[in-house]
Amino acid sequence: MHDGTRVMAGECTTVFEGSREREQRGDVLVVVKPDNTVLVHDAAGYQPVAWLTRAESVAVEDGVVTARDGEELLRVVAHEEHGSARFPASHAGVPVADCPDCAGTLVRARGSVTCTDCAAAYGLPSNATVTGGRCDDCGLPTMRVERGEAFELCLDRDCQSLDDRVTAAFDRAWDCPDCDGDLRIIRRGGLLAGCEHYPDCDTGFSVPSGVVVDECSCGLPVFETAGGRRCLDSTCEQELVGTP
Repeated sequence: MHDGTRVMAGECTTVFEGSREREQRGDVLVVVKPDNTVLVHDAAGYQPVAWLTRAESVAVEDGVVTARDGEELLRVVAHEEHGSARFPASHAGVPVADCPDCAGTLVRARGSVTCTDCAAAYGLPSNATVTGGRCDDCGLPTMRVERGEAFELCLDRDCQSLDDRVTAAFDRAWDCPDCDGDLRIIRRGGLLAGCEHYPDCDTGFSVPSGVVVDECSCGLPVFETAGGRRCLDSTCEQELVGTP
């Protein structure tokens, strides 16, 4: 749950100083979003007549909204305030399940699953899909993730680790193409298959989203991905089996 959205309606003077210098007056609605974006709307159209996106600071006091971002200033002064309030705000997304920790709903939006009521938030790996299952340990929804094979595990990585599952399935499963070492599954920025002899051998490949379906003529695995078949080595120029 965010701090909320603040709104003020009134007969106001709006002054913008910076790249779009102007002064306006009229009955407007001022919206201050949780990310410090300030929007000023009048009666015409859906676009704001003045705005400042993700301001460094926003102050709302006694009918005055002041937002600053570097050299830019947006100031709205209410000569007659019709009303003001603060309302709850959360991410809006596709409902996936009831939250097991509160009365809220878990929704999927912007690469994560969050609760509309409490502070629960769970990041989703790329190309993950939320299933209809529930984790036996904590009650959260499960997700399906393809990293060499299809894994179904809890949304909460502290409950069930994707890295641990991929490591158990593929650690030392493939030979390093540049030395006599094995490829280990490691986390370094992303999930990698890297040579065990690092730093003497710095061979390493990002583990793509997809499942292993064959072996490339170079000896590395072939993945079936959303974009088609590819070698673990994305720079490999060998012809893949089953690829026209």
